[in-house]
This record gives sequence, C-alpha cells and structure tokens, in this order.
Amino acid sequence: MAGGLAMYDGSHTQYNGRTTWFVIASCIGAAMGGAIFGYDIGVSGGVTSMETFLKKFFPKVYIKMKEDTKISNYCKFDSQLLTSFTSSLYFAGLFASLIASSTTKVFGRKVSIFVGGLSVLAGSAVGGSALNVYMLILGRVLLGIGVGFAN
Repeated sequence: MAGGLAMYDGSHTQYNGRTTWFVIASCIGAAMGGAIFGYDIGVSGGVTSMETFLKKFFPKVYIKMKEDTKISNYCKFDSQLLTSFTSSLYFAGLFASLIASSTTKVFGRKVSIFVGGLSVLAGSAVGGSALNVYMLILGRVLLGIGVGFAN
C-alpha cells in the first residue's frame, strides 16, 4: 500500500483556474495515447490468430497450428519472429517515450507531436503495404515511436 505525506502551509487559497475547451481538448489528446495502445492490443491479438495472416507472414506457425490440434493456443505460438512482431511496438514506444521529453524540451511540443504523427503515418503505410515479416516489424516500430511520442 502506498503512503504519502501532505504538507499544509495554513493558507486557504483555492486554485481559480477554469476548465476551458483547450484544457478539455488537451486531456482528450493525452488520453488518445493510451487508447492507441489498447486498440493495438486488440488488433494485434486478433490478427495474429487469423489463418490468412499466419499463412502469409508466419507459415511455420500456421503449419504447426494445423498439424497438432491437441496443443493449447498458449503453446502453439512459440515463434520468436511472431513474438518480435507483437512486442516491437511496445519496445519502440518505451524508448520513444524516453527521448520524447528531451525532444519536447529542446524543440517544443509542436515538433514533438508532429514527429509522433509522421511516425504513425509512416508506420501505417509500411504495415499496410508489407510484403514480408520484416516490413511488418518495421511498420510496428514506427507505430511504436509515434505512440511513444503521443504518450
């Protein structure tokens, strides 16, 4: 259980700020970074279990899945390449969020947001036009950089 210590200086002043449309829009924008992560978890989980996706990009996993139907789903997908595909976005997001604060401090928020947005667009384009697994992973890394900057 976490504990805390509050210091009270005896003054009874209240914060007189208002909730403006800019504050509301900023909160919605900040929440979208987390929503992107949640959306990706749902999409990548669903896609990695689709037979057509596995046939095209992970044929060994597809063959293993079709050969032995007695293995549970938790043991079927033990491909390191499939794991790299899934986790690449999260690792890229982690590292990008660490450098995003320095980027924001040096260049400002607009540049940081612009870099994140461009990265998401590039990652979507690469992922959508992927011809092999490595293009998929590159697309997810670019998406991760965008998500890291957004967060």
